[in-house]
Amino acid sequence: MPPALPIAPLLPLLDWFAIATFAASGAIAAARAQQTFVTAAFFALITGVGGGTVRDLLIGAPVFWVHDPLLATICLGAALLVWMTPERWWRGNTLDWLDAVGLAAYAVFGAAKAFRLGVPPVPAILMGVITACVGGIIRDVLAGEPSILMRPELYVTAAALAAGLYVGIVALGAPSIVASGVAVTAGFALRAAAIYFRLALPSYRGKR
Repeated sequence: MPPALPIAPLLPLLDWFAIATFAASGAIAAARAQQTFVTAAFFALITGVGGGTVRDLLIGAPVFWVHDPLLATICLGAALLVWMTPERWWRGNTLDWLDAVGLAAYAVFGAAKAFRLGVPPVPAILMGVITACVGGIIRDVLAGEPSILMRPELYVTAAALAAGLYVGIVALGAPSIVASGVAVTAGFALRAAAIYFRLALPSYRGKR
């Protein structure tokens, strides 16, 4: 089992940024469904902290946002920002791009937290994937939208790339701040390419 590793100063910023972008994506989903601000705020909270909550429960850590009032405030602030801005700002692929940024940042932060707490490399990578993906899955289910998990385009793969690169680079002895920068960039680049070029893994075709 690897020793606990210090988290670089950049990683808490990644956490806040990922929570804000995911929360905004949740509020946008509620706004597009013509819901009330209360519903938008709930969507923002559950999307922003859902993945991290599941991660902390699995690794036996205190649920992060319950002990930090700033994080819930970030989610509610993101919901208020979406609610008070023109609808045209959130048209098109805005939700996908916000989700892509949050996906990469949250995958790295989730993997880093698990690895720092002594979780072995492969489970730590999986904790990064769970952190990055579960909030968006809950958002889609609540909004009655097809879950991103069920689409063939690259999504979980991008989260796995970001989390895997972070753990791998840190395990090789590189500084955490370097690993996080490389991992976030690579994860976002893959997800961005999937959105722009509609990249997808081959689907199961059964017997031929």
